[in-house]
Amino acid sequence: MEFCLISCNIRFDNPADGANAWPHRRNILTETLLKHNPDIIATQEGRYTQLKDFETLLGDFLIIDSHRSWIKERMYPTIFVKKDRFEILKSEDLWLSETPGVAGSLSFESMFPRLMTWVKLQPKNSKTNFFVINTHLDHVKPQTRVNQVKVLIKEIKRFWNENSLLFITGDFNDSPQSEVRKVLEQEFPNLQDAWSLFNKTEETSHHAFSGECQNGSRIDWVMVDKKAKIENCVMDKGTVDGRYPTDHFPVICNLSF
Repeated sequence: MEFCLISCNIRFDNPADGANAWPHRRNILTETLLKHNPDIIATQEGRYTQLKDFETLLGDFLIIDSHRSWIKERMYPTIFVKKDRFEILKSEDLWLSETPGVAGSLSFESMFPRLMTWVKLQPKNSKTNFFVINTHLDHVKPQTRVNQVKVLIKEIKRFWNENSLLFITGDFNDSPQSEVRKVLEQEFPNLQDAWSLFNKTEETSHHAFSGECQNGSRIDWVMVDKKAKIENCVMDKGTVDGRYPTDHFPVICNLSF
C-alpha cells in the first residue's frame, strides 16, 4: 500500500494576524495541501470552529473527532483521513499531563494544556492496521517538553503493540538534536526520521509567515516505523499569489508498506 501523510501546523485563527488571519488563507492552505494528493493530514494548533471549517474545505476528508469532547478555547492536534481509503478502528485524545485522561489538564509548568491524539486505521480491502499519533508540545521550557513526551511514550505503549505499524507526527517545538528526540528514539527504536533520509541539511520549519527564520530549527517531525518504506519527504515552501498558507512549512511524506 502507498499513501501520503502530511503534518502541518495550521496556525490558530488569530485576527491579529491581519492579512494572514485564517479567513484570508483558508483556501490557500487547502489548495497547498490537496495538491500533494494526501491520504492523511495531521494538523496542529487549530480550534474547534477553525478545524470544522477546514474539514468542509477538504471535502473528501473526515475529521477524527468522534471521541472528542471539544473545549472551544483549546488548540487541538487533529487527524483528517481520506474517507474512501480507511476504516477507523479506534481513536482517542490524551492530555500530556499527570492526568492524561482529564480533558484540559495541565502539568509540568506548560504554558497551555497540550495533548496527543491518535487513530488506529485499517486500509479498506486490507487486514493490515496501523497507528497514527499526532501531537503538539509546549513552546517555552525544554524540560516541560521532555516530561510531555514521556507521557506520550507511556500512553502509546499502553495501546500500541509491535504487530502494528506506528507513525508519530507533530510540532515538537524542539530540534531533532534535542533531549525530546533522544528520549523518543530510545523508547521507540523502531522509528526513523523521514526528513533526514532525504535531506542532508537541516532546515527551519517555522517561519512566522516570512518564509525564513535565521535562528530556527526543524521542529515539525514525521517519525516513521522502520517496517514501512519512506518514498520521499519534503517541506512545501511554496506561496500562492506571494502569500504563505501558514506560519510553518507543511511536511509531506510519501510512504509504502
